[in-house]
Amino acid sequence: MNNYLIDTHAHIDMLEKIDLAMDIAEQNGVKKIILPCAYPNDIEKIFELTQKYEGVFGLLGVHPSEARDWDNKLSAKIKEFAQNPKIVGIGEIGLDYYWDKSFIDKQKDVFIKQIHLANELDLPICVHDRDAHKDTFDILKEHNKNSTVVMHCFSGSLEFAKECINEGWYLAIGGVVTFKNAVKMKEVAKEIPLEKLLLETDCPYLTPEPHRGKENQPAYVKYVAEKIAELRGTSFDEIAQITSQNAEKVYKI
Repeated sequence: MNNYLIDTHAHIDMLEKIDLAMDIAEQNGVKKIILPCAYPNDIEKIFELTQKYEGVFGLLGVHPSEARDWDNKLSAKIKEFAQNPKIVGIGEIGLDYYWDKSFIDKQKDVFIKQIHLANELDLPICVHDRDAHKDTFDILKEHNKNSTVVMHCFSGSLEFAKECINEGWYLAIGGVVTFKNAVKMKEVAKEIPLEKLLLETDCPYLTPEPHRGKENQPAYVKYVAEKIAELRGTSFDEIAQITSQNAEKVYKI
């Protein structure tokens, strides 16, 4: 393999055997991994894993499903840990209307607070957007002033993808692009500018073919790269090189 890969969204803290997964990732050319935070109680664990593994960098933030647990103490804790160079962004943050719509206003409020925090710290934002495209877009447009935006696990249409790219945002694509019925995602992966594309696994979720149904892991980001290369009629090496350069630019790693 001439070029290495970067998995820009991998919950390695949730894997059954982290050390083994890290070894397999290295063997498959995955040089760097971005580890996002979802739960408030996981902030210390995320930080510790970034210190343990050289190629792991962390994001700190509260997932929209956990927005009710947000408070000023969490903001202060994130600020403290973000002084470390291995913490490279705020995330994953955003809106999720799929599971529970009973506290949408709280989700919006916490999303805005974390955008402002990222702006204050001059760190990029990793955005979770599920069934909330318009509200996510509108809030980012209004409240984000200076942070680079990554739309994690992008699930919108090609039209929405183009709107995001017009704002200068990056789109991260994962294992869903390998699914047989993922027509919309394949269209996005084929058409968006390579300079705005990132690769991810979202492990242990959304395992790509040919391992669908099993625990996902960072090594499987290679299947995402292979599928995108196939869709675009280009080489695996080109996808690996450009997406890795993009990730290093966004997260300054």
